[in-house]
Amino acid sequence: MALVFLHHVVGDLTLGKPELVEFSEAETVEAAVSAIGNSAEGAITVWRTKPVAAAARPPAERFVGMLNSSDVVAFLALSGADPEKAMRTPVAEVVTPNPGLLKEVDPGTRLIDALEMMKQGVRCLLVRKSIMWKGFSKRFSILYNGKWLKNIQSSSLGGVSNSDQPSSSALPDNKFCCLSREDVVRFIIGCLGALAPLPLSSIASLGAISATYSFIEASLPAFEAIYKIPHDPCAIAVIETNSDGTHKIIGDISAYKLWKCDYLAAAWAMANLSAGQFVIGADDYGTTRASVPDFPINSPTDGSGPGVSPRPRKFSSRSIGFFNNQVNQMPVGRLRSMYRGRSAPLTCKHTSSLAAVMAQMLSHRATHVWVTDADMEDDILVGIVSYTDILNAVTKFPPP
Repeated sequence: MALVFLHHVVGDLTLGKPELVEFSEAETVEAAVSAIGNSAEGAITVWRTKPVAAAARPPAERFVGMLNSSDVVAFLALSGADPEKAMRTPVAEVVTPNPGLLKEVDPGTRLIDALEMMKQGVRCLLVRKSIMWKGFSKRFSILYNGKWLKNIQSSSLGGVSNSDQPSSSALPDNKFCCLSREDVVRFIIGCLGALAPLPLSSIASLGAISATYSFIEASLPAFEAIYKIPHDPCAIAVIETNSDGTHKIIGDISAYKLWKCDYLAAAWAMANLSAGQFVIGADDYGTTRASVPDFPINSPTDGSGPGVSPRPRKFSSRSIGFFNNQVNQMPVGRLRSMYRGRSAPLTCKHTSSLAAVMAQMLSHRATHVWVTDADMEDDILVGIVSYTDILNAVTKFPPP
């Protein structure tokens, strides 16, 4: 395990972080769409309204869960109401409660301990901003197990200089900031020298590739992805299965890809198109571009029983009640032209270095990268690399 994780504390990563702005569960889905576009990892933290009588209670007790772009698109596609009404729905009715995604930590918590929390499923760390940090935190984080001692003279710290000690700021005690996994990975990529030779090792040799991933056939309705997409990473591969059983990736449906798209148009496309058409997009007339194959929508038949062969049936938004009569009166071409798809998935080879994959994720602000086989010409999918896989890779090996 690299010593850099023992020599730093969580407070070292909070410099320059803005103060936490709580997004209330009483806000509408429309407000959430705007907030998600400006968020890290394409997701926002949702909070219960702060009671006046409980102002002194820890804010983590009011945390509800996280909401991302995929959740919003799925909600709009599943909604039986018209889109305008759905956009006015309170976020409390959409977000899935999961208090375990956030944990409040002391600014002096060792970075290695914070990484372990994130490896166990914590997505965000809530850190108090009432302390400003000066100098290097190595001696504090090791000697005191990540906890700053109170009311102690510098002479009792073995000659530690004043520049190494935390100093009180003018900020009140109720000011917090939120550290995401993206913040942690950005810190790690700034310490590549201390992690050598791991950054130049391939992700395959480090065991950073997760062979367990979710996928959907391109010919199936995109609507079925709602029930298959995992929570972390929130991504499902759209694939074509070859005769030898391997998977060729043509795109993905994920919170990252849907992050800054037109949510209403994406919901319409998810309700009407096949998964292959969804990731490629449709033109003004609702047909796929001539340069790409047309993926027919195959779904189970309405009937069942022996002797009944499956047959393709048309998959329409009316069958799931997405559009009401008012929306059906809108020009269909207008709705279809707003959604263009996000065809090219973010991929790397299994021989790619850890540093290259980290830089790729950060430059695209993605939560994952799909891994393909470098020995084959087609984009044959072999796995996925997520934030959790990266954190596991950089912490499980001893320093050289």
